[in-house]
Amino acid sequence: MSLRALAVSGRGVVHPATPVVRADDEGFSRGRAAFETLRVYGGRPFRLQEHLERLARSAARIALPPPDLAEVRELAALALREAGEGDAVLRLYWTPGPPEGPPAALALVSPLPDWIEEARARGQRLLALTVPRRTAGWLLPGTKSVSYAAHLAAEHEARARGADDAVFVDDDGIVLEGPVTNIWWREGGTLLTPSLDLGILAGETRAALLELAGAAGYAVEEGSFPLARLAAADEAFTSSSVREVMPVVELDGRPIPRGPAAAALQEALRGAAAVHDEVR
Repeated sequence: MSLRALAVSGRGVVHPATPVVRADDEGFSRGRAAFETLRVYGGRPFRLQEHLERLARSAARIALPPPDLAEVRELAALALREAGEGDAVLRLYWTPGPPEGPPAALALVSPLPDWIEEARARGQRLLALTVPRRTAGWLLPGTKSVSYAAHLAAEHEARARGADDAVFVDDDGIVLEGPVTNIWWREGGTLLTPSLDLGILAGETRAALLELAGAAGYAVEEGSFPLARLAAADEAFTSSSVREVMPVVELDGRPIPRGPAAAALQEALRGAAAVHDEVR
């Protein structure tokens, strides 16, 4: 994914090829940094304030100094103006910097991945992979840090075994989340999604869908559900900021039917993004 624009705290907009992170920054050397990924619609980042608040929560959990959210917001605006892209991907990073400091914020703008719409039309095939449940505080539940090696390994394992992506389950077979997504499925008129009590990430697109589901005609149940419930679903889909609502058509090699909820919520999400006001 090519980088279209970059803005850095204390420096403003810089050329995308400019070195901005030192080798002794723990965000690089130890993966100790927080980040957020947002989808940009018509030049406006969706749910920016909510993403900024989650960035601050993640920073606190990994013992980083609190970010100046007003500065991060301004960097985002600078990078988006520089990129001049209507629809794009915005990534925000908060890193501790070198041992003597100071910490740094980065805002990066990239084009949307070109595979997303094709994958939405085709539907995704998921592979269930077992991981420990992250409910203990020291396991950083609900934290979005740059320590993403295990997530990337899960995606690679899924693709090596003929799937498109993974869905994590714990040692008891309870459904958790995907490497970069939240998971949903429908049983009749009810949408089911794992509870945040399971240590999963509180996805901002997940939060938006919780707000939109009722108007689309669906009840929502959050809880602790075994993989068998997902496998027997009337339909299933994932959600994330960049991928939005992505239908699931297969789990562990067994088909899952497509249904109306994914399409309805995708339409509702686009509608919400079209009227979303980030000046707040």
